[in-house]
Amino acid sequence: MKNRWFKVALTIIFQHLTWTFGQPPQPVPPGSPPQSVFIDPKSFAVLGPNGPFRNSSFTQFFNPTSGKPPFIQIFDEAFLDILGPNPSIHEVASNPDFAFAHEAPVYVPDTDEVFFASNDGGALGNSDINHNNKVGKISMQAVEKALQGLKPGSGAAVNVSVTELDLPDTIQMTNGGTGPLGSSIVLITSGRGPLPPSIALVNPKAPHNVTVLLDNFFGRQFNSLNDIKIHPVTGDLFFTDPTYGFLNHFRPEPLMRNQVYRLDMAKRSVRVVATDFDKCNGIAFTPDGNTAYVTDTGANSGFLGNNQTAPATIYAFDVDPKSQAFFNRRIFAYTDTGIPDGVQVDAAGNVYAGCGDGVQVWSPEGTLLGKFFIETTSANMIFAGDGRLVIMAETKIFVAKIAAKEGKVSFP
Repeated sequence: MKNRWFKVALTIIFQHLTWTFGQPPQPVPPGSPPQSVFIDPKSFAVLGPNGPFRNSSFTQFFNPTSGKPPFIQIFDEAFLDILGPNPSIHEVASNPDFAFAHEAPVYVPDTDEVFFASNDGGALGNSDINHNNKVGKISMQAVEKALQGLKPGSGAAVNVSVTELDLPDTIQMTNGGTGPLGSSIVLITSGRGPLPPSIALVNPKAPHNVTVLLDNFFGRQFNSLNDIKIHPVTGDLFFTDPTYGFLNHFRPEPLMRNQVYRLDMAKRSVRVVATDFDKCNGIAFTPDGNTAYVTDTGANSGFLGNNQTAPATIYAFDVDPKSQAFFNRRIFAYTDTGIPDGVQVDAAGNVYAGCGDGVQVWSPEGTLLGKFFIETTSANMIFAGDGRLVIMAETKIFVAKIAAKEGKVSFP
């Protein structure tokens, strides 16, 4: 272990020296994690009057090593515990003409499959007010078979097949998912035109029968439901409702505030648990259910454009043990690239968010530990069991093999 950290220390010192003299920092030396680079925050704390400053968090990436994606950026040594000794990241599915892998990732252990939805109303989504988006799945067994024989750490790409599901018309513009809950996956939809946003249980096996759990708030339609999680203690459903359906031209003008709600599964009653967001988006809980994370993606405003002065922020909340309302709001993290969209928490409490350059990872205290850098937007990701992180990247899917264990998102 001492030898390993000695090598790490030498790497950081070497990078600092090479940056100082205008040369690009180098990847980690042999014996350190493959497909990784260490980037010491001290090495870019001062860039100088004529430094390579970024003007846009949406179009310019922080890639000082000029590494070729996909690879792993390490900003803090604690990230090594998440990665393990032999991490890898590979592209496993691709369709350059279709954003088939946008959001709603759900892993079903029984069949070893990951379900997901295509972009709803966005670029290459092939969906709009007249066309629903698609829900698809990939076999992780097929992924594992395709990855066999690849050179470790090569980052080589494979392309497994995607199977589209034939779902009933009650499922319109799927954007979020979680579970399984019992034998079903939970999908949350944004609605389309006059068709209401909803929460539904969907059988992951054909014929994929659907049970709608909720489609209104005391008679009013929601704006465009976005993301959803099951509380790890109570089993109730918590979900976000921003205005992206309207901003992406497939929903009417909003009728309510951007808020976070709870659906009591026993009573089927709904209440607001958090408000005062620009655009609440992703949601997740710590393993004990005492802390909730909600992303605010106000910097992305659909047809109104991007505004870098608006939120690109993850907020943390305490969860009231009785009412389950969220309180004691505080900033957990502010992302440097794009917006923090979907969010997941691993078994150790580390927080993962899909951002403008891939998946970024923070410690429970909010320290940025590292990134799974793919140089394109990831809206969400999911653990497919322990040690497999499946990353949605619009026209691509990536799988990272790491040491981290999944947080609890499925329930009997």
